[in-house]
Amino acid sequence: MKKQLRGLELNELKEWLQEQGEKAFRAKQIYGWVQKGIGSIDEMSNVSKALRAKIDEAFILDNVKVVKYLDSKDRTRKYLLSMHDGEIIEAVLMRYKHGNSICVSTQVGCKMGCTFCASTLGGMTRNLNAAEILGQIMTIQNDIGERISNVVLMGSGEPLDNYEEVLKFLRLVNHPEGLNISMRHITLSTCGLVNEIKMLADEKLQITLAISLHSVDDEKRSTLMPVNKKYNIDDLLSACKYYTNKTGRRITFEYALIQGENDQESEARKLAKRLKGMLCHVNLIPINPVEERGYKASSNTSITKFQKVLKDAGIETTIRRELGSDINAACGQLRAQHLSEA
Repeated sequence: MKKQLRGLELNELKEWLQEQGEKAFRAKQIYGWVQKGIGSIDEMSNVSKALRAKIDEAFILDNVKVVKYLDSKDRTRKYLLSMHDGEIIEAVLMRYKHGNSICVSTQVGCKMGCTFCASTLGGMTRNLNAAEILGQIMTIQNDIGERISNVVLMGSGEPLDNYEEVLKFLRLVNHPEGLNISMRHITLSTCGLVNEIKMLADEKLQITLAISLHSVDDEKRSTLMPVNKKYNIDDLLSACKYYTNKTGRRITFEYALIQGENDQESEARKLAKRLKGMLCHVNLIPINPVEERGYKASSNTSITKFQKVLKDAGIETTIRRELGSDINAACGQLRAQHLSEA
């Protein structure tokens, strides 16, 4: 089976060229073309026809294809994208004054079972490889004709459940001969896979780690997030402290506020107590309601009171601006709708 050319790192490309009796310096030329998001191998104008034929024989240059997109009134654009095997995923473009951000998927579906998330409705089909994760950025860059400068691994799937391919993606997207997106402009969100958080800490990358937390009560969090039955709050926060100690990087705790579930001031006080003294920041998220789940977003009053409790306790806290609520912006919603109509 042919390998995907877009998923090759520069050193892997050099090794292949040497095996073919070709000059190693050609690797930078080929790598540069591939990372520009070209549509075909024939577009490599400074690579000989004979070498292009060898590349074509050994590799595939699969481009992620746009199935459809929806534009929000706030300029958020949600994409349905098709993989080489016909599997459908989502990615979201978010436009800010400081540049374009993209939220990418790392798996087709998700098996983590978080009860407020649409991505888990159909379970998980398969992992995405590094080329497919990277391809989401390239396809959308080509679609809008603008550079993407910030990446969030917070779409469908659990990134740390696809550890090796996600790590390879991070190396590819950060490479100076490629898209050259700074690690400091990349955020990886996890529901709390403790062992993988520690492994990631040992990599000492300069990315931002975001923890999908949503409660510090074990019973309540286990109801919302089944992963908590395997890795409880003590285990998770211990791993988070290990991460900050190893990397010196502040952790973001994502907290989706659900009316009557986890948005009371008493919950805020519990959260403040557990996070006191940690190198962290809390991002409060008014949830995008998912019809199949039955949860409702907290009121603005509840959100403001929750934030005040945390701030009064000395914990830096922000409220995420709602984006794309008019275009099924919650993870997995658009894909679930598409599959139900297929």
